[in-house]
This record gives sequence, C-alpha cells and structure tokens, in this order.
Amino acid sequence: MIKNFLIISFIGRDDKLGLRINKDFFIKNFHEKKTNNEKLVREILKFIDSHNVKIDETFSVIVNQGPGSFSGIRISLAVAKGLEISKKVKLYGYIDNNLKVFDQKNIEKLIINNLVEKKLIKPIYLS
Repeated sequence: MIKNFLIISFIGRDDKLGLRINKDFFIKNFHEKKTNNEKLVREILKFIDSHNVKIDETFSVIVNQGPGSFSGIRISLAVAKGLEISKKVKLYGYIDNNLKVFDQKNIEKLIINNLVEKKLIKPIYLS
C-alpha cells in the first residue's frame, strides 16, 4: 500500500507537485511555464525539505506519464528514477486522464483502484 508519497504531474499544463506525509497532504503549483524544466529538481528538494520529509525505502514517487509535453514528462521520469536509484523509493506511474482533480481524495482513489502501475513506465507524449 502506498502511504507516504511524492506525486509529480509535470506534463506542460497545470503542473503540480503533491506530497502526502502521515495523512497530511500538501500541493505546490507551478505558474511559470518557461523555466519549470530547469528548476524542477531544485523545487522538489525545497518542497520536500520544507515539510521535513524522510525519503527512504518506505516512501513512494508517483509520476504522471501523460499525455503531455515531451520534456516535462522526461524530466519528471528522470527525477523519479534518480530518487528510486539513490533513495530506494518505490516508483509508480499513472495516466493523466485517470486523475481528474489533483487532490488527496482523488489521488487516494487512483491508488485504491489500482490505476497506478509499478511496471516499466510508458510515457505518452503529445505530438
């Protein structure tokens, strides 16, 4: 069961990070479109640090696999894969259409309904 997690939705529109820690849920919205790709790693680290999160093998990262922008999805996947390798987190992916509203209730429904995959992530890019 996915308990504490970071969820990354960085597909080029309405980009957000979500963080669930001990039943608390926090959201960070991105408003700047042009420089987000360059700042994503730094923003994730600041977001995690600001909530005193311990990232270890009990933590999960959930990544939006699209459809969306090529660079946004690739950067999200690279960050998530880096956390998986360096911190041994569990990595999951979901399809954007399966999460209508980015909030704790709907993300938990996504998890409960098994709409997150632990298999190889297969991104869907917009042409």
